[in-house]
Amino acid sequence: MRFRGQLALAGMLFSPLLMGQQVTGATAPESFTHIDSKGTVYITRIVPVPETISPEARESLVPEPAEREDPNVAAEHARAHRQTSLEIYRAQFPVEISSTTIAGVPVQIVTPLQIPAEKADRVLINLHGGGFTSDSGSLIESVPVANLTQTKVVSVLYRLAPEHPFPAAVEDTVAVYKELLKTHKPEKIGIYGSSAGAVLTPEVAVQLKMSGIPLPGALGVFSGGGDFTKTGDSQFIYGVSGLKGAPDTRPTGVQWIGVYVGSADPKNPVLSPYFADLHGMPATLFMTSTRDMLLSDTTILHRAFLRAGVDAQLVVFEGLNHCFWYNPTLPESREADDIMAKFFNKVLGGH
Repeated sequence: MRFRGQLALAGMLFSPLLMGQQVTGATAPESFTHIDSKGTVYITRIVPVPETISPEARESLVPEPAEREDPNVAAEHARAHRQTSLEIYRAQFPVEISSTTIAGVPVQIVTPLQIPAEKADRVLINLHGGGFTSDSGSLIESVPVANLTQTKVVSVLYRLAPEHPFPAAVEDTVAVYKELLKTHKPEKIGIYGSSAGAVLTPEVAVQLKMSGIPLPGALGVFSGGGDFTKTGDSQFIYGVSGLKGAPDTRPTGVQWIGVYVGSADPKNPVLSPYFADLHGMPATLFMTSTRDMLLSDTTILHRAFLRAGVDAQLVVFEGLNHCFWYNPTLPESREADDIMAKFFNKVLGGH
């Protein structure tokens, strides 16, 4: 079966030596580790597809032959997969979708077919992923959560880099939030996002606190982070597709997501909430996975929340890639969606 394939790590920091090839004991390179005087690690490892995850998840970790040879094919497959995922999610989780503007900002409104009276005063704000340069999943992130929580989700289509670097996305989200405060109590509002949206979510919360605006009742940081001054350890090992492609590494001094950071100081406490006063932040759910390039960033920010005394939970899934919940065919994705929904239902009340 295809999911019995293995992956190999090799080279300086990370270089895909046998990416996607079938590796057997007879052909496997000898495992070794060398650490130089500066602590740089040179490794060769055989990494089997984990048996601790579902068969569907194991299958998803193995690239198609064409994807191994041409990254453009992999990118096209990813785009097609997102569209298919949305269709599957809409079939599994019926909702109504409309487009409008709030405070002059374009948004998508995702509304459950039924909203119980005790949940009618709640609203969730979704901040989509896409590296701050595209919308890679506003509806994929909103449809299941809206259905499972029976709560309206407002997905903010914030301005994108490079034309609109930081703080444009923060400003757009704050504007939408302030408008929703006119009709909702802050403790009945939750803000969440995946990937870039999970970076943006704590940024918005810090900006609200610094501006003296009441904080929302809950935050969801689903594979994000909060420190633009450093590269997390997991980014040297994994890429967006985990071990399928090259990791997200850059030359020393080159800013991660530089098109978003722009000319801002990476230590700006809004841009990098790790440096902010996080005391008083609302209950927050952090979520990541062990092959997520932002695993390190997510866990580092989680610990910063804990040090500030915040009610912060961390859920780490086994063996899966960055934002695996974009794939509705995985049992783990349904589990992740359920965890998100139960968190918001508990914290925002009315469950």
